[in-house]
Amino acid sequence: MKRNSLADLVNAVGQIDVISTDVFDTLLLRTSRSERSRIVKGERLFSDLLARHGWHIKADFLADTRFQAQRLAFRELSVRGRAGEVRLVDIISRQLSMLGLPSSLLAERLRIEVQIEKASLVANEPLANILRAHRRAGTRIVAVSDTTLPSEAVSELIQHFHGPDLIDRVYSSADHGLTKRDGDLFPAVAQAENVSPEKMAHIGDDFLADVQAPSAKGIAAYHTPRRPYHRYVRSANGALTEAGRFARRRARAAKATTSSFDNANLFGRYVLGPIVTQFCLLAWLYAVEAEASDKAVLLFCARGGVGIREAFERVLAKLCLPLGMRRENIMISRLVAARAALLTRSDSVVEELDREFRGGVLADVAKALGGRTYELPEIWRRPFSAQQFVTLLFGSSGAEVLADIEKQNALFTRHFRQLVGDADRIILCDTGLYGSTQRLLASGFPEIRVETIQFARSNYKGHSEEHFPKVSGLVVEQNFYSPFNVCSCVLRYWHLVESLFEPAVPSVHLFTENELGQTEANCGDITFGAIDPSVGNHLLSGALAYIEALPANGGAIALQDAEIAWRRLKDAITQPTEAELRCLEVGGRSVDFGRSDVLRVVAPGQNMTFIRKLISVKSQLWREGAIAREFPFLKHALLPMLGSILSLRGLLARQHG
Repeated sequence: MKRNSLADLVNAVGQIDVISTDVFDTLLLRTSRSERSRIVKGERLFSDLLARHGWHIKADFLADTRFQAQRLAFRELSVRGRAGEVRLVDIISRQLSMLGLPSSLLAERLRIEVQIEKASLVANEPLANILRAHRRAGTRIVAVSDTTLPSEAVSELIQHFHGPDLIDRVYSSADHGLTKRDGDLFPAVAQAENVSPEKMAHIGDDFLADVQAPSAKGIAAYHTPRRPYHRYVRSANGALTEAGRFARRRARAAKATTSSFDNANLFGRYVLGPIVTQFCLLAWLYAVEAEASDKAVLLFCARGGVGIREAFERVLAKLCLPLGMRRENIMISRLVAARAALLTRSDSVVEELDREFRGGVLADVAKALGGRTYELPEIWRRPFSAQQFVTLLFGSSGAEVLADIEKQNALFTRHFRQLVGDADRIILCDTGLYGSTQRLLASGFPEIRVETIQFARSNYKGHSEEHFPKVSGLVVEQNFYSPFNVCSCVLRYWHLVESLFEPAVPSVHLFTENELGQTEANCGDITFGAIDPSVGNHLLSGALAYIEALPANGGAIALQDAEIAWRRLKDAITQPTEAELRCLEVGGRSVDFGRSDVLRVVAPGQNMTFIRKLISVKSQLWREGAIAREFPFLKHALLPMLGSILSLRGLLARQHG
């Protein structure tokens, strides 16, 4: 692949019919201001505009919603795995909807965006002069940009710096739904300009989008990279912007009044309520972007998805958020998905079974997956190994177990395909963390596009991340707690999130067929509206009460409440009071995967010596809760010590990640 220089382009006057030029950092050069800085500045101006109209929303909250809407739009585009582009008009429209602001403000916000861009760019006059020479010789000059901005906005920026006589037409990826980086925009431009690739040239700074992609289409490419220090300066500017936002967030949290909640319902309402609402808003952002490009269905996984669905539907109704995508509750568990993956002999199920049944025997795993006790040869009494289990299962001695697994999988497959219907994209919604259900289900049904959105995504055990591109943690995506991300406090007590959303129904183990030929499961009827997931769950009851109390335009209120709520939750998890211990200790957690074992979140330490109690803290599911309960006088020293250790681990993991 030949790399041409601008000197070669000067000498080619009269030999090219169409020249396409990249816009940002090519025809218009960016200053040291980073994208984050530009967005924050724009939201300050937007906040001022809103205040003049009677809406008082702090610029930082506007920036938060903009960043989230933009992040999830690009995340959805990445998971989609097809050509496309995120459009700024959609990002802003969703931002307005989340905040309960009228759509009529869209044009004003776009105007501010262009205004900020004008203050953050300078003209590349040497390049403009070369293009003008070609234009005088009869060459058509077009601008081609990978950008979220519409063509009209890009054209306005070019004319602001170079006048109206330089560019004949602007091609924006946002308008065409095609990009330079994928290479699809160049043929579209050539067709629109009625020119063959051999009579076209392209200029740009990005090696992939502006050199490799057009060269692959037969277009002569002229590389005009900017010096690396420009990127470093902008990165530093972005870091300073984030540091300022972090400091302001800490200052607001310090000023906020702290309240003590002595019962789970109040804690659920005033702490978990805003957090749950925020999560539901993020799920809506992802779903509405997917809805715009595919015929998708959103499947809420039993059990945790049942509680999520209840909150999600209430948030959509209360805040008047549009979503036409079909939504269903699905009877599924890791055990159910493992059966499907096992029948395809996927490597994913081997790793999953090895992790879940380490220390067990082969016959116990046969019982869990097959659903009953079997009379098996002595070899099945050996210590469990997933590879040996697969070998035995598909051998003669495992025929009875395999037949039951196949029968169970056939019943689930019928249920699954009925829910899928004519959808071409399946989005699971679950609590998290690792995304095992998605990984196993995708292995069992490789012909179906399966992805997952969940509260948090974390590879806290260091296993394979092959499925992570299809799993999105909407609130948290990191492996360990970090002091710089308050939301990561849930990783220190994840069972709280799981128990918050799970109704009092069994995990899905076995399917049957009723007299009407319909598929049923041991969990009972979990279709939306059939059960109330908040029954007996005071934390969820409180969270739902918070949602119901929001006004129709209460998105901004919820997001502002969430900022304070996260600080309160972090304090309650990391330094629990006696009242918070009572509110948040969720009791036993099922080991699941077809087993009846239950783990205590904070196991009692009676009849233990001081040293043994201290050692046992490491194995507790909520270490801070165990310390607060077992060492009421020493907790003021032990809890900060544990916090420092976990913070250091998170920082080291971030450094090496």
